[in-house]
Amino acid sequence: MKNSYRKLLAMTAAAVMTASALAGCGQGSGQAADETSAAAQTGQTAAAAEAGAGGSGKVYKVGVVQYMDHASLNQITEYIDKELDVKGAEKGVTFDYQDYFFNGQGDATVLNQAGAQLKDDGVDIVVAIATPTAQIMQSTFEGTDAPIVFSAVTDPVGAGLVTSFDAPGANITGTSDALNTEAIMNLIFAQNPDADRIGLLYSKSEDSSTKAIGDAKAFLDQKGVPYTEKTGTSTDEINQAVDALIADGVDAVFTPTDNTIMNAELAIYEKFIDAGIPHYTGADSFALNGAFLGFGINYADLGTATADIISDILTDGKDPASYPVVTLDNGIATINTETAQALNIDLKSAEEAFKPFCSSIQETKTAENFGN
Repeated sequence: MKNSYRKLLAMTAAAVMTASALAGCGQGSGQAADETSAAAQTGQTAAAAEAGAGGSGKVYKVGVVQYMDHASLNQITEYIDKELDVKGAEKGVTFDYQDYFFNGQGDATVLNQAGAQLKDDGVDIVVAIATPTAQIMQSTFEGTDAPIVFSAVTDPVGAGLVTSFDAPGANITGTSDALNTEAIMNLIFAQNPDADRIGLLYSKSEDSSTKAIGDAKAFLDQKGVPYTEKTGTSTDEINQAVDALIADGVDAVFTPTDNTIMNAELAIYEKFIDAGIPHYTGADSFALNGAFLGFGINYADLGTATADIISDILTDGKDPASYPVVTLDNGIATINTETAQALNIDLKSAEEAFKPFCSSIQETKTAENFGN
């Protein structure tokens, strides 16, 4: 039932992406996240066995829709699966996420198909990872009783998902990776007080970038520092945008929690290094994929917190409408030490300059996914 439809989605996504000639995007998309869920199946089976031995033994259908395949979103899915296994064992129930997982490939058509299939499957809850996914799932399940739990939505109020963080007001709640843009701007000037032009790189198609870019512009306007704004919706366009930023002589580049740019980071980070330009970003996965610095939350913790909400709603009867949106410590700076060295940035000096604006500082090296 599920496997055949999953294959249909994969073929649809491949056709769409080939037609639009997205170089470097979606290659192998879904594989890492599918493997994550498959690897967790053993743990899920063990949880199911324990559930049968105690508790109600109830099986909950958990539909999980991930926006696309990249390090942060893969990590969220992995830790949702892990925590649901733990909660299932604790409460004597089974959370069946394995049979109801979809990777949307960053494509609205595929996401809509996934939502329609989950609706037909009669899932007990829908988990929407990233803002575009949450918006489509909210529209698809409007008028139904199925609760929706989102994860990694930067601005759920601005995206029209909830009325407020404290009181969502509908059958939807979740976790937010809200970004402290002012802190990132301060990091840029702490490392280079003489920076006199900043690049802003993002995708206009993502609501998650809108507020952060607006905040960055306001900060720079108040400081009297000019900026160059470039956007792209595919890796080819993003590469062209990066070339334009370099040609314009920017001293640093800022990107918020933008999935489109994140998906292209491995294809662009060396250009920034060769030009001597540090890339400051809104998630640690950017740094993992070569950017100089990622700033924000721990996405493994975000996945765990998301699973806890799912469990609270399904097993404890919590009401999404009054369940506050969960936010985590968003002041973690992750520095790519290899990139810092390539940019001739003294690591110790940079970390010392960053300390007033961070809750903690971590280090990483370039890899495709966490754990590599």
